[in-house]
Amino acid sequence: MLTVRRSQDRGHADHGWLESYHSFSFAGYYDPRHMGFGPLRVINEDRIAPGTGFGTHGHRDMEIISYVLSGELAHKDTMGNVKGIPPGDVQRMSAGTGVQHSEFNHAKDQVTHFLQIWLEPDVQGIAPSYEQKSFPEEDKRGRLRLVAAPQGDDGAVRIHADARVYAGLFDGAESAELALSPGRKAYVHLVRGALEVNGQALASGDAVALEGESQLRLANGRQAEVLVFDLGG
Repeated sequence: MLTVRRSQDRGHADHGWLESYHSFSFAGYYDPRHMGFGPLRVINEDRIAPGTGFGTHGHRDMEIISYVLSGELAHKDTMGNVKGIPPGDVQRMSAGTGVQHSEFNHAKDQVTHFLQIWLEPDVQGIAPSYEQKSFPEEDKRGRLRLVAAPQGDDGAVRIHADARVYAGLFDGAESAELALSPGRKAYVHLVRGALEVNGQALASGDAVALEGESQLRLANGRQAEVLVFDLGG
């Protein structure tokens, strides 16, 4: 079964310094039909205005992934990490027993555009930790590149959640398939461009949830960038 979630149906908030689209219920946006999907709890598409950002705030018992599309995201946390996250990097922060951090766009004339992703952990009370890796375009071109996984397989960042996250770039005749094990589900979020998922046409910001499917097929991309989540129940 495929369930499409169109970009325009997402929650939306415009705070002036921050414009955000929420795939699932978050902050002031609440929709009981969209509370998450398996361990996937949050996909926020955020645009931070120049010279602004999220002040210091806390998290606990959550796996948080940042995926930057343009600009750069400056990260600082109570674990001592002070990092810049450019496009192509995947950042993972395991909040565990608790961590404070801030996220800023220090550029004077460029918006930072990124996805903030939260996954519910399969273990609680762990020590907070941080990891950041770069995945160049050639690794994602015409294929699904594993970027986050429970054991950090294939050079992916390690997450403490029953999920495997892939990123891919598709254009023209490029295509890919992903086998889905029985009992697992998948969520496909089209970051930008156009793409067909199991024959279903998606446009930028659209998503599709798959349940009871044995295979995921991506084809007919037009400057498409996509994230695929292979999820437990």
